[in-house]
Amino acid sequence: MRVQHGFSRRTALAASLGLSRIAAGETGIAPPERYLKPLLAELRKPWPKNRTVNIVCHGHSVPAGYFRTPVVRALDAYPHLLRAALSESYPIAVINVIVTAVGGEHSESGAQRFERDVLGKQPDVVLIDYGLNDRAIGLDRAAEAWSRMVTQLAGRGIPALLLTPTADNTTNFGDSSQSLGQHARQIRELASRQGVGLADSFAAFEQYVTSGGRLEDLLSQSNHPNRRGHELVAARVSRYFWSAESLTIG
Repeated sequence: MRVQHGFSRRTALAASLGLSRIAAGETGIAPPERYLKPLLAELRKPWPKNRTVNIVCHGHSVPAGYFRTPVVRALDAYPHLLRAALSESYPIAVINVIVTAVGGEHSESGAQRFERDVLGKQPDVVLIDYGLNDRAIGLDRAAEAWSRMVTQLAGRGIPALLLTPTADNTTNFGDSSQSLGQHARQIRELASRQGVGLADSFAAFEQYVTSGGRLEDLLSQSNHPNRRGHELVAARVSRYFWSAESLTIG
C-alpha cells in the first residue's frame, strides 16, 4: 500500500508539471526556470515528508558512460555529474538517477523497451538522448520513435528533457547539411512542438568551439565525450533544476 501511495503522489505531481502547459495551450521549449518547479519543491521537503525522486536517463552509449570503448566511466558521465550536483544543491533530498541507456542503441530500439525499462521505474522526469546514433536510421524513423516516447510520457503527465547529440570528430558546425546537425534541429523542433524541456548539448559543444576551443578537448574518442564534454551536457541539463537554487558542476 505504501508503494502504491507513493506512486499516486508521483503521478499527481508529474501531471501538474507537464499537462498544465498543454492544457494552457502553451507552445515552445519549456522554460528552465518554471518547467520542473513543483518537482524542485519535492526536493526541498525534509524527512518524513519527502520521498525518493526518480530521474531516468534513457539513451545510448553516451549516457551509459562509454569513453574509449570498451572502457566505461559512468562516474564521469553526465547522469552521475548531475546526481552529484543535485546532492549539493538539495542535501536533504533522496534522489535516484537511473540510467537505462544501452551502448550502440538508436531511438527505435529505445522506444520498443520504453514502457518496460523507463516507465516501469516510476520516473519523475525522463532524459532522452539518442541523436548521435540516430544517423543510422535517418530523420523520419528517428522522429517517429522520439515522438512515440514523448507521447507516452505526456500521457502519464511525466515531464521529458530531450537532449540534442554531443558532437563527434566529423562535426562541422558550419555545415547545415551534416546529418548530426539535422538531428539536433529535429530534436529542438520536437521539444518546441511538444512544449517539453531541451538540453542542447550540440549547441554547448558548438559554443565551446566557436569561442576558440578545440573539439578534441571534449572527446575521449571519435564519437564519445570525455569528462569535460560530459560537464557541458550536465550544465545544460542542470538548468532545469536551478530555480532559486544554484548548482555547480565540475
